[in-house]
Amino acid sequence: MLTYTDGSTHFPGPLPGCINRIDKDGTMHCSNPLVSRRLISFSLTCALLFSGLIGSGCQTAYYETMEKLGYHKRDLMVSDVKKARDAQQDAKEQFKSALDRFTKTLNIQGGELQDKYDALNEEYQQSEKRAQAVRDRIASVENVSDALFDEWTAELKQYSNATLRQKSQKQLTQTRSQYAQLIKAMKRAEAKMDPVLAKLKDHVLFLKHNLNAQAIASLKSELVTVEGNIDSLIKDLNASIQEADSFISSMEKDNA
Repeated sequence: MLTYTDGSTHFPGPLPGCINRIDKDGTMHCSNPLVSRRLISFSLTCALLFSGLIGSGCQTAYYETMEKLGYHKRDLMVSDVKKARDAQQDAKEQFKSALDRFTKTLNIQGGELQDKYDALNEEYQQSEKRAQAVRDRIASVENVSDALFDEWTAELKQYSNATLRQKSQKQLTQTRSQYAQLIKAMKRAEAKMDPVLAKLKDHVLFLKHNLNAQAIASLKSELVTVEGNIDSLIKDLNASIQEADSFISSMEKDNA
């Protein structure tokens, strides 16, 4: 059984010799006793890695264990990019939902003010969760990519065949360039989330202590700014998602 702190798994596909089931809480069930024992041992040694409490030593052990199970850093990198892309897609939909709720809160006349506040607060809380998931996924992409590029660079020195070394160097340079574009787009979108969340939080806090029709009406002047911020964020999220799709396609093509 292997449980990650964010309720997900880094495995890009089924493990050899296993019939896997992954619960919603991230628990992996494996029918192969040998692999299960390896996963239990690995979970005990490296569980804290994913909560940020252990450094490079456990990270190295994680990658070594995954490689023994048939999953190399390149596979893990592609898997993490896919998960970061999906997290950004989820965040995009959530921020759209939050904007829709904010608009309705300001424009709908009548109804219970407490209900309006509760609905808007729920949208804010969900937006924060989605944003944190994006941050975590991007950090995971950065970690595995750094490990991959360090390993790749070190292994170039091991070639005895100059032609193959040059070919690998060229591929490394190309992959680094593609990754640089990807992480730039991801970071740009990530940076746009905090100002949007700050605006939403301000409005939620204001309504919490001013639950009256006048307070809601006073926020209408903020709607244009909130719409602009979220539209800009969604644009950058879409660009980042497209970069991720392009990167995944290129990596999978090279690996075919």
